[in-house]
Amino acid sequence: MSAEAIRPFDEARGAVPTVAAVGSGRRSWLFGGIAQTLLILWTLMVVFPFLWMIVSAFKSNPEIVFSPWQLPDTLQWGNFERAWTEAGIGRFAVNTLIVLAGSLTGTLVISAMAAYVLARFEFPGRQFIFYLFLAGTMFPVFLALVPLVFLVQDLRLFNTYQGLMLVYIAYSLPFTIFFLTGFMKTLPNEVGEAAVMDGAGPYRVFFDVMLPMAKPGIIAMGIFNFLGQWNQFLLPLVLMPNPDRHLLSQGLAALAIQQGYQNDYGALFAAMTITMVPTLVVYIIFQRRLEAGLTAGALKG
Repeated sequence: MSAEAIRPFDEARGAVPTVAAVGSGRRSWLFGGIAQTLLILWTLMVVFPFLWMIVSAFKSNPEIVFSPWQLPDTLQWGNFERAWTEAGIGRFAVNTLIVLAGSLTGTLVISAMAAYVLARFEFPGRQFIFYLFLAGTMFPVFLALVPLVFLVQDLRLFNTYQGLMLVYIAYSLPFTIFFLTGFMKTLPNEVGEAAVMDGAGPYRVFFDVMLPMAKPGIIAMGIFNFLGQWNQFLLPLVLMPNPDRHLLSQGLAALAIQQGYQNDYGALFAAMTITMVPTLVVYIIFQRRLEAGLTAGALKG
């Protein structure tokens, strides 16, 4: 039979997969299975300790020591009460919220205004200032701890909420400005120009027109900075040594030592749960907004 006679038969029957195609499909399936297995193992490694901590927070001390892998017979809500009052987690939480309220507000307001100017206005040195902020993202904070302490002391802000707020703002500005600058560049000029034609000044254009349009990026940076500042340990440890003004990260570290000597492990696990759950709740609630803002900023930047 000639090749011309065989070709229509093969076309009618369909293309026969080659050995290379079959091998490629098997390798792809194998690599996909390995990747999925590794992701499942990684998820278990991350989630299991967190769940074990929460379960242990509701156990009595003997159950934690002698039955660490079993569920509690009775939920010990007193662990949370002791952690909040006797261990001082409540006071540490209030101190943390006070600092974060000022630092987050200052970071977002200053970053939004700086990013708007860098993205929308042409002036000498604009690129230099932008790259200067960009360089700040690559500077480890622990390299500046000693001069930072002397600077805060000279400003008479050592061991104060205001001093720690200012340091948090300065530490968070570089990346926030870098991200929001790319976001601001893509906002439509027509809307701002229409507001100017209607008689709006530069401040009103920014606060009433451009800032609401930049809301997705600002929310994403707000969540990002909240998570970072909530978990910050080094800066409050150095700049806020007064035990009465300890933040949650400092208080939890001191509590781990204290409760270890007192053998009150239930209160310790309850304190850890109180410290970690708020960040998890914030991330779960604003997960879509965070991902949408970061994705939009990456695509638009």
